[in-house]
Amino acid sequence: MAPETTLDRRPGMTTRTDPHATIAELLAAPTGPLFSFELFPPKDDDQRRTLWQTVRRLEALGPDFVSVTYGANGSSRERTIEITEAIAQHTTLRTMAHLTCASQPAEQLRRVIGWYAAAGIRHVMAIRGDMPGGPTVPWEQHPQGLRNATELVELVRSLGDFCVGVGAFPDLHPERYDAELDARLLVEKAQAGASFAITQLFFTPSRYFELVDRVRSLGCDLPIIPGIMPVTRLSQIQRFAELSGADLPAPVVARLEQAGDDPAKVRQAGTDIATELCAALLEGGVPGLHFLTMNRSTATREIYARLNPSHG
Repeated sequence: MAPETTLDRRPGMTTRTDPHATIAELLAAPTGPLFSFELFPPKDDDQRRTLWQTVRRLEALGPDFVSVTYGANGSSRERTIEITEAIAQHTTLRTMAHLTCASQPAEQLRRVIGWYAAAGIRHVMAIRGDMPGGPTVPWEQHPQGLRNATELVELVRSLGDFCVGVGAFPDLHPERYDAELDARLLVEKAQAGASFAITQLFFTPSRYFELVDRVRSLGCDLPIIPGIMPVTRLSQIQRFAELSGADLPAPVVARLEQAGDDPAKVRQAGTDIATELCAALLEGGVPGLHFLTMNRSTATREIYARLNPSHG
């Protein structure tokens, strides 16, 4: 069983209860680590029902924000905009939209940013994005598009009063596998106007702290929030490798394999691993935890209950 490490929520602080406070303001306030959830747009009615069940269950925990991932193609993009707007307007949740510049002209990005602004969305997660085929496919700039996430941050900031987040890579970006380059690019995104970063999923706490140290050594104090994804099915292992561009650590794979074919045991092992990771990160003083939920709430709520016994 993972150790219980309490998230110091300190309820009642002005910025915590202020629906107009930005994520940057929450990070700057002495209110303890933030916690937040990532969702993705549903593809059909069944997924939509599952998503809204998850949203309502997670809303009850009082997270600091939720984010909705973004697809560059037409139908996925429209679903992202629709569900992001619906969550912002029909829940109490501070809502952040994702935006990528892969495979899109700059004019399309401007329109999407305008749609977000019209819907009252003031937080944007600006990510370069991957080419079709995954992160190991060489990046190609759209002929009328942007070169990278730094330019996307600049574009978003130029079009309104947005609080902008960006991505970070504890396990190294799979395109170059260059730790120093990853740190320099993150600093450039901060200089372009990013207020915080959220990492890709990872499973080794030291990798996160090494990234933070590299960024701090460059004179940048950008808050870097760890991204956490509990492994709840063995079939997720290969998908995780594709998403992150790196294999799962051997000890993580071994613990999941020891659970055998019993789904409940696999989910429990994955939840234990994620809880232990969160506890180690909190002990090290992280500014928050961002849970990649896969539109399911059970594992995330269990982890949060372990970290917050009084809220279980």
